[in-house]
Amino acid sequence: MKNNETILLGHGSGGRLTHDLISGLFVKYFRNELLLVQGDSALLPHLSGKLCFTTDSFVVDPIFFPGGDIGKLAIAGTVNDLAVSGAIPLFLSAAFILEEGFPLADLEKIVQSMANEAENAGVKIVTGDTKVVERGKCDKIFINTSGVGTLHTGLEGIVSAENVQPGDKIIVNGYIGDHGMAVMSARNKLQINSPVESDCACLNGLISDILQNHTTVKFMRDATRGGLGTVLAELCQHKTFGINLLEDKIPVRENVRGMCELLGFDPLFVANEGKVVMVVAAGSANLILSQLQQHPLGKDSAIIGEIVENHPGKTWLITSVGGKRIVDMPAGEQLPRIC
Repeated sequence: MKNNETILLGHGSGGRLTHDLISGLFVKYFRNELLLVQGDSALLPHLSGKLCFTTDSFVVDPIFFPGGDIGKLAIAGTVNDLAVSGAIPLFLSAAFILEEGFPLADLEKIVQSMANEAENAGVKIVTGDTKVVERGKCDKIFINTSGVGTLHTGLEGIVSAENVQPGDKIIVNGYIGDHGMAVMSARNKLQINSPVESDCACLNGLISDILQNHTTVKFMRDATRGGLGTVLAELCQHKTFGINLLEDKIPVRENVRGMCELLGFDPLFVANEGKVVMVVAAGSANLILSQLQQHPLGKDSAIIGEIVENHPGKTWLITSVGGKRIVDMPAGEQLPRIC
């Protein structure tokens, strides 16, 4: 495909241009035995056990940012939604809405990024769709990915947090706020001496390592748009337990903290795309922490809080100076078009 070519309305017509786009780009990079059939749906092999299914759409602006792009984000976001549900991600779909005039060279970069991330995560893109809209009817490119995986045995309650109880520890696998500030910096072309890179990554390998060695993980969630604060506020909402969060234990890079202070953001509510929040039994917390720290995506993991009997339904932040404040879900979107 020529670098100076752009998406035409004909690429979405279902005719020759559509065929050329699918075979010359999508099949070229996503190639696998299930996709090559190119039917109206993918015929999956028999999967044993309970299935998990998720879907997500990605509209990030800008589409290329430090540490990733919309394609890498689309794969990591759906893989992580399955992984934190206790599932082994297996198969993905990928649907594209493209704006007339979008450069084919940029589309190829995005598709190649998706293929690389899917290969690294051990998942297959087995079906998809492409639509083209007139100029001005969408912002360059939107992507939807759906995913199917099989549930690890005995983890049916991990999504609902039904086994969480006072005394359990809260762990995060590294620095928070990187993705949101990386996108913010790229969107506004901020000149920063110490650039921030997105943490966008597939976490299924890291999570699988923990689940195969420990049976005491009681809850997991990826801290995406609403950040760490929203995950924990949602976790204890309407529950009989509360949360104490320790400010001085939460990993935040100095450049991220500085950007947040300058721009008026709270790192607790800034988006992440490579962070899992775990609630684990107190007796195994240090062992799980040690194993997380041995993985490249968990080397900066930390125990950041505890489930408590006090203030049920509320998350309290114990500040570095010994004060307390309630961590609640934000009323609006801090940073729009972040994923």
